[in-house]
Amino acid sequence: MASRRVRAFKRWMSSHGIEYSDALHIKDDPERGISVVALCDLKEGDVVAAIPKTACLTVKTSGACEIIEAAGLGGTLGLSVALMYERSLGEESPWAGYLQLLPHQECVPFAWSLAEIDSLLCGTELHKIVEEDKKFIYEDWKEYIRSLLDLAPLKGKAHFFGVEEYIAAKSLVASRSFEIDDYHEYGMVPLADLFNHKTGAEDVHFSSVPWHQESDHIDDNDHHEDESSTERSDLNREVTAPPVGKNSSDSSDTEHSSYSGDDPSVLQMIMVKEVKAGIEIFNTYGLVGNAALLHSRHARARLSLWRRLGYSGCVSQSSEYFEIASDGEPQIELLILLYIMLMPEDTFHKLDLSLSAGESYSEALSKILSEKKNVAFEKTLDMSKEVFFTEGVCDALLSLADVRESFYASRSKEDDLEVLRSGSVQDRKFYHSLVLRVSERRIMENLRKNAATHMQSLKTAKRSSMRKRLKRSMMQN
Repeated sequence: MASRRVRAFKRWMSSHGIEYSDALHIKDDPERGISVVALCDLKEGDVVAAIPKTACLTVKTSGACEIIEAAGLGGTLGLSVALMYERSLGEESPWAGYLQLLPHQECVPFAWSLAEIDSLLCGTELHKIVEEDKKFIYEDWKEYIRSLLDLAPLKGKAHFFGVEEYIAAKSLVASRSFEIDDYHEYGMVPLADLFNHKTGAEDVHFSSVPWHQESDHIDDNDHHEDESSTERSDLNREVTAPPVGKNSSDSSDTEHSSYSGDDPSVLQMIMVKEVKAGIEIFNTYGLVGNAALLHSRHARARLSLWRRLGYSGCVSQSSEYFEIASDGEPQIELLILLYIMLMPEDTFHKLDLSLSAGESYSEALSKILSEKKNVAFEKTLDMSKEVFFTEGVCDALLSLADVRESFYASRSKEDDLEVLRSGSVQDRKFYHSLVLRVSERRIMENLRKNAATHMQSLKTAKRSSMRKRLKRSMMQN
């Protein structure tokens, strides 16, 4: 028999158009919390859930949308405020049946006390990172959230928007949110976020598909553990439940089709491997352990910011890549990506906040580069690449060249050249493959030389700067 809160959640899902397979058992354990277990054998490719985007809690669907957007808050900051607002409404929130199933906060490192961080993380790579996280979280709350409490809709609700409540909301967003689409961006996805994480063991995959797509029906097995559950039809039925964050009688908001009841897409949960009956079904955020789950999004967050700045790699047949010129000159987009990936945490935070506060990408990046390099920056095709060649970026380029070189196994470039020079190659395919290998390896060599040259220039400039400072110091003495 399902627990009372799970039954309430199922009723909520049914009323908001969320369809799910009867093969899924939402288990509520007093000690382990919520998990999802297979009631029968599930096969790879089985669609086990279909979730309308309108049932997801995002900035766009939240009742606090106007407040959040007027304040210029985006990303996880905006979503955290949306979650805090819906929690403040209690049973009046359209997501009450969903929110009551979530923990108050997740046990992620930045939600720990400073004493716990110092005692439990001392000596680890996370120690200083989490301490900085705590500082930035408080600064975010002080600068962006506390000021919202003067607005009419939030008056008298200060206790729902305190710094501890912000940390709690942010912990849920950091560990449970999914990227939905360009319009909604990140959001809380009911049901999808109930699958526990397990390192390297993704059983179910989160995907967006056309709403009316002719696809396999949800596996409709006779495994009702809850008699109060209503019957659910298959995926081909159009779900016409009103958007949960909007008044269904309000027809004035027709600007976005996602509010109209004929949303062209739903979100699906699809099995990516077989799971036997009685086994828990896991999702994963990548090949990282639970202790570092929060920070596994470090690279993803920086990649996301790079894209928000308007950059992307080259695309061919749905694959994204970067080009290195024949003289070893890397593509500017690669340099900027490496620069953002390797910038200090406080610098990244400033850049992220600038974008969230509404500054254009050129203004935001220009400010950072001006502070670091004392240069003006404009995003143009002929902009100088030199500002992005830091020692860290040069090291990364050298590492990339080494990794790419390792793809050729044990055969060296000299071996290939010797075979080509011998003139003994009769097979044209083999000949062209050798030419390609040699050409690529020459480019990698030039990339190494390019990076090493910039590295040497940086070190020379640093030594020169140190000598000048030392000379001035001696003259002053």
